[in-house]
Amino acid sequence: MERVWYSHYERGVPRSIDYPEKPLWKILEETAKSYPSNTAIWFEGWQCDYRQLFEFSCQFSNFLRALGLEKGDKVGIMLPNVPHYIISYYATLMAGGVIVQLNPLYTPNELEFMLNDSETKILITLDIFWDTVDKVKDKVKVRKYVVGKVPDFLPFVKGFLYPLVAKPKPKPVPFDDEHIHRFSEFMKYSSDFKEVDINPSEDLAVLQYTGGTTGTPKGVMLTHFNILANTYQSVSWFTQLEPGSEATLCIIPFFHSYGMTVGLNFSVKIGAKMVLMPKYHTEDALKLIEKHKITLLPGVPQIYATISNHPKVSKYNLRSIKACISGAAPLPLKIKEDFERLTGGKLVEGYGLSEASPVTHCNPIYGLNKPGSIGLPFPDTDAKIVDIEKGEKEMPIGEPGELIVKGPQVMKGYWKRPDETSKVLRDGWLYTGDIAYMDNDGYFYIVDRKKEMIIVGGFNVYPREVEEVLIKHPKVKDAIVVGIEHPIKGEIVKAYVVLKEGESASVDEIINYCKENLAPYKVPSEVEFRKELPRTVIGKALRRVLKEEEESKFKPFKDK
Repeated sequence: MERVWYSHYERGVPRSIDYPEKPLWKILEETAKSYPSNTAIWFEGWQCDYRQLFEFSCQFSNFLRALGLEKGDKVGIMLPNVPHYIISYYATLMAGGVIVQLNPLYTPNELEFMLNDSETKILITLDIFWDTVDKVKDKVKVRKYVVGKVPDFLPFVKGFLYPLVAKPKPKPVPFDDEHIHRFSEFMKYSSDFKEVDINPSEDLAVLQYTGGTTGTPKGVMLTHFNILANTYQSVSWFTQLEPGSEATLCIIPFFHSYGMTVGLNFSVKIGAKMVLMPKYHTEDALKLIEKHKITLLPGVPQIYATISNHPKVSKYNLRSIKACISGAAPLPLKIKEDFERLTGGKLVEGYGLSEASPVTHCNPIYGLNKPGSIGLPFPDTDAKIVDIEKGEKEMPIGEPGELIVKGPQVMKGYWKRPDETSKVLRDGWLYTGDIAYMDNDGYFYIVDRKKEMIIVGGFNVYPREVEEVLIKHPKVKDAIVVGIEHPIKGEIVKAYVVLKEGESASVDEIINYCKENLAPYKVPSEVEFRKELPRTVIGKALRRVLKEEEESKFKPFKDK
């Protein structure tokens, strides 16, 4: 296959990379040797350098082993972007464990499914999420719980004041239970570290749960080599990096595959200072960019839009920003232009999916950018467009079909789901489910993202999952969920609901019910009651009909 995209690679971007066969955690050890005194983490005034981070990770690894962790055991990490996450992540890998990525916003039902499906043995979280964990504790087979507190890594004064201002007050954690341990216990352990024998190409590093096209969560099996390769690929794309001198604002959650690779592992690989934001707030982000002279800001379109449009943005100096890859949702041209004008840095759109660790494509940072395009395939990444029906015939340039990719970052398969794996992995090719086309220069364009998937602020929402919750409401007879365009969030969730005969309900009642059963980003922003909903003769939801109705409401304004 002719790879026409190579001619548009920037000078300095390799076509192929010599990837080392080593465990993923080695990138931290190497950076600790190359840049030992560089600040690794800054969090609310607390900081540590790379030498300390590596020592903490070694200590925590020994702590996990003392708790009974053996090679291949699953360790759930249910944490936002706090120092606890980074230490837990590398320590688990060092001990030969497999990380199970868990969103702290999961409802008890969602968490119970993930823990049982993954066979998680140890769960690491914070006390502020203990209420959720406590509700599933007797329904899962987790053997040990490690619970931290935000003040574990705060300067003395902030740590002292935090319990007084924390809202809401966390549910007390029963640390007298022999199965529940304080995160801070790891400090008692030695940093002397004995390596576990790891086969990077075969041994799993992470189980990254994704809904896929069905809405049923599946654990994407990513090996050490998968994630290591994608980290090297991502670093190679930034031709003007200065290792040891960069600073990353880590907004995208590390439990998201994009935040894990382009935020965490990328930064560690180049010895960057990681400034952590566990919860995004625009003005706080502006202050941190100026204070820490942030150079790298991986994000989603919503973040760049809120920064550019903030009423106080002119008060802050954001000119330190060099380059940003926007992922998880299409990047509108206006958001790109406004952000670049404001910062003087480069903002380019990339593309990926959890099954590819996750990045497969990106626009050149300093080369030719094509609006609306997801850019060119990464080094060592093949991509082509095939017919939608069978996925066997390669489509001519400019004609849409299913995007398929192949490369060292492509997953090993879905955890315990060989049938699902065989549907998307064929002869080494990953069938993305996204409809796309390629132009004459090798730039790819997404036409439709996994058909009916909704992307809210960079997070995937699967209509079927929301619909299944709605149908369980005692007053609801039928429901269909679609994504509606939104200028900041990309899309919002809208639910069309048919009530049972004789029943009445308010919009707030339906939304509050969803809040009790779904993560916040999955909750419908709008609810519309109808007498009937469009379905095929076999009962399949005609979501496209509803989307077209919504689009027609705004067409007269768009045409002007």
